This record gives sequence, C-alpha cells and structure tokens, in this order.
Amino acid sequence: MNYKITISYDGGKYKGWQRLGGNEPTVQGKIEEVLSKYFNEKIEVIGASRTDAGVNALKQVANFRIDKGLDAELFLIDINHYLPEDIAITKIIKVDSQFHSRYNAISKTYRYRIWTSPIGDPFQRKYYYYVKDKLDLIKMKKAAEMFIGEHDFTTFSNSKSKKKSMVRNIFRIDVVEKENYIDVFFTGNGFLYNMVRKLMTIIIESGHGKTTAKKVSVMIKSKDRSLIKYMVPSKALTLMQIEYK
Repeated sequence: MNYKITISYDGGKYKGWQRLGGNEPTVQGKIEEVLSKYFNEKIEVIGASRTDAGVNALKQVANFRIDKGLDAELFLIDINHYLPEDIAITKIIKVDSQFHSRYNAISKTYRYRIWTSPIGDPFQRKYYYYVKDKLDLIKMKKAAEMFIGEHDFTTFSNSKSKKKSMVRNIFRIDVVEKENYIDVFFTGNGFLYNMVRKLMTIIIESGHGKTTAKKVSVMIKSKDRSLIKYMVPSKALTLMQIEYK
C-alpha cells in the first residue's frame, strides 16, 4: 500500500531533507529511521522537495509503501511520539499505487522572510533574515518580475546540482510587506539547489538599489554562476505548499 504523508519540520539542525552518506543528520534519514523501527522493516521515504540544509518546511510531502493497512489517527499519535520535536508528520492518507510525491507535483511554494524592524522577535529569530537598511519594495517587485516564466536558471544554481536541465518555470513571485517584515513567496514547477536563496539575494540587492531589473535580465541570460557572490541564509526559507493534480 502507498501512503502520502505531510510533514512539518524545523530544518535548523539538519543537513537538508535528502539522506546522505555517513552519520550526517537529515530529515529524510530521521523519518526513515523512525518508520523502519516502528514497522520493524526497512522503509524508504520519497520526498517531494529536497530542501537545503537549514531550510524549514510547513507542508513537505512524501510517500512510502508498506504491506499493511493503517489507522491514520492512531499512526499519527504513535509516530509523532517517536519523532524528535523538530519534525512532525501532520497528515497521512492512502493513495493510488502510482502516486509519486516528487514526480506528480505540479507546483511548489517557498516563502522567504526578511525582518525589517530594528527590534527583533526572540520567538521568530531562527526563521527570519534581518535587513537593516530600508528596502524599496517597488524595485524588489520589478526585479522579481524578471524571474517569472520559463528560464534557464544556471546563474542561480549551485555547481553541485546534478540536474540535467537548469530550466524551471516560476509561475509567480509575491512580495508582501507587513508591519515588521517582508515575505517573498515563490511558486513554480520546481527549484534548483540553492536557487531560491540566490534569487532572494538579487531581489534584496535590487531593493537596496545595487542592481536593476534590466541587469537581472542580463544575469539570467548569462548562465554565469560567478555573478552571485553570496547567498542569504537558509534559516529564513520555508517550504510552504506542494500542489498536485
């Protein structure tokens, strides 16, 4: 039987979602470890999005197979008792045997949070990036518009990326200002390793007047990774939603 699970996690202590060799802690690795002990057999969990080290998730999606039926309510109570406090499986449903959490996804939404108030929030400090200088939202939105659509995002990828194609389609980018922070939402059919953080770096630079929408267009076409000198921190990035047909 094939089960789809929804997962929330604080990625601060993990080297990303994807299982790695050795003893490095990953979210996938921890969930597989707990599920394998719970069912007393090896369980492989397939994740929809391979979030980077330090990235959080509100609604990550994964699926796993097991030859037995489950009581969803009882399973959730039991499994969350064994999972660490920074990981929670919030939902489980039985799905068609052909369902694949990654290949069947049609869109993913990430949020990046910029804190703009000079007074920090002790309870949110691990989940935002503080920007001291005032940001120009109009310039940020104009820069963001240049990323919308289907492009080759080589410039905004990491050299470690093993993807055959660097082409991705960003459906929308929303820049939303609140009292103490700015949220930037990215929705697309997929994102490359480090891609959202590099896009966010340029959007912030645009807000500071250090680059322009026209320069962003040139950067995209250049396919030159060396143009991105640094990345904003991962702690402020959260996987918010994954949509399926």
